[in-house]
Amino acid sequence: MFHVKQYDVIVVGGGHAGAEAAAAAARRGAWVALVTQSLDHVGVMSCNPSIGGLGKGHLVREVDALDGLMGRASDDAAIHYRMLNRSKGLAVRGPRIQADRSLYRRSIHRQLAQLPALRQVAGEAEALDIKGGKAVGVRLANGGHLSGSAIVLATGTFLGGRIFRGHEREAGGRVGERPSTRLGEQLRELRLPMGRLKTGTPPRLDGRTVDWARLVSQPSDADQWRMSPISTGSRLPQLACGITRTNDHTHDLIRSGIAESPLFSGAIEGGGPRYCPSIEDKVHRFGDRDGHQIFLEPEGLDDPTVYPNGISTSLAADVQVAMIQSITGLERAVISQFGYAVEYDYVDPRALDHRLALAAIPGVFCAGQLNGTTGYEEAAAQGVIAGLNAAACALGLSPAIVDRATGYIGVLIDDLVLQGISEPYRMLTARAEYRLALRADNAETRLSSFAAEHGCLTSTRRDHIDSRDLMRVRARSGDTIGVDPDIIQEVEEDERYAPYLQRQAAEIERMRRDDNVVVDASAESLKSIAGLSNEMTERLLAAAPQTLGEASRVRGITPAALAALWLHARRRA
Repeated sequence: MFHVKQYDVIVVGGGHAGAEAAAAAARRGAWVALVTQSLDHVGVMSCNPSIGGLGKGHLVREVDALDGLMGRASDDAAIHYRMLNRSKGLAVRGPRIQADRSLYRRSIHRQLAQLPALRQVAGEAEALDIKGGKAVGVRLANGGHLSGSAIVLATGTFLGGRIFRGHEREAGGRVGERPSTRLGEQLRELRLPMGRLKTGTPPRLDGRTVDWARLVSQPSDADQWRMSPISTGSRLPQLACGITRTNDHTHDLIRSGIAESPLFSGAIEGGGPRYCPSIEDKVHRFGDRDGHQIFLEPEGLDDPTVYPNGISTSLAADVQVAMIQSITGLERAVISQFGYAVEYDYVDPRALDHRLALAAIPGVFCAGQLNGTTGYEEAAAQGVIAGLNAAACALGLSPAIVDRATGYIGVLIDDLVLQGISEPYRMLTARAEYRLALRADNAETRLSSFAAEHGCLTSTRRDHIDSRDLMRVRARSGDTIGVDPDIIQEVEEDERYAPYLQRQAAEIERMRRDDNVVVDASAESLKSIAGLSNEMTERLLAAAPQTLGEASRVRGITPAALAALWLHARRRA
């Protein structure tokens, strides 16, 4: 391990975004410091014990194709595999695993330890060190100082974090962990566009007090698929999940406690995730429903804790107890940790470019929930790109930008930096207009050349990709002897959808031609364009698109406005 205080890249935060950013920057050749309050908590699964799902599983496979950590850690820790949408086409299937929390964290620690250019530093990042308008380091709360050419902020829910449960309030990004208050204050003082968001978590249960015989059992998939094609060896012992539902009595109890909920009392100002609402939201918004499904997910092989997915809540503790015990199979269940909501600061992602670089402070990159997203997978995807580009900034290398026709990572970042967010962003397959070509099973094929070009592959991964490329050649020629089953399936799917993929390739080519038409979205330029309404001007100013293609993806931009932009660009050219 090297011991220096001058780094190429400093990463603030040890969650999924921070761990991936630090690893990606180190793989690209940068000397990296990963700064976090607790080294033991690096890679912790702070909410649910699952990785992947619809849209999210695509992101995990793409992170893995860029030699990221999440796919391998998932396989190292998976105690339940389930391919969602199995009855539908490969384009919309979602690989998902339940992880042993302890084994997942251990895998992340092991993978980070294998990177000799990465040093982990225990401490709280109190402020950015800014000189001449550029970030040149990080000041620590203990008086320490780290110098760096580029900085990645991956602070998760810790920036100005506050925890809510009924009338209870405390400062924190997670239960028992203090927030990053001073850094959040500094970013606001720098007049960055910031707001508040909220997320939540359900109560954890002691699985030994659950009546599993009264629940519907959901076993792990029998076929031996993996999240990462580089994973080898036998699976861990597999555990079943249980399924139950809320009922009318449960809903009455929730309604009786809603007045104390910070979500309805006005105590929380930030918006929550539409696609993962609290149980209070579900009961309030869908009052006609007679029940909501709950998945009881084991958290480990040697841990009796169970995560009841589907009942995220910030209700008072006594209401949570009554709510749980009103549900079939949970009548005697004991709560080992009460659910809560957390509100935190985020940066409007429209302040970033496609490198995830912050325009207002050169040298600063942002990733994860700080950018207004929700979920481990979205955070990891941003972490890889922010890390690669922070290394590029420090070392004078080419930027690493995935476009939306190449990967869900590109869809994610393009949506964020052009559209902004009004609620925590969650990846869905419906967000990708080219999803027929962007399957989870072909992520390695799509992104391996990009990964090689940007120097983020280890020698082990390069050898693995070379071997798999040879298998694809053989499979396409009809020789499947010794070819991995998933490659055979990938090639068969390519052949089955070849006409549709060719049509989509033509659409992608047209999209890329539009992306090459440069537009000037400055206030002075936009005001000079005849026929551009004030509303269109405001939307374009907020998004600051650099090309016609980017302008076309700004929410609410009309065809007439695009035509006016195109004519203006032609005259300028």
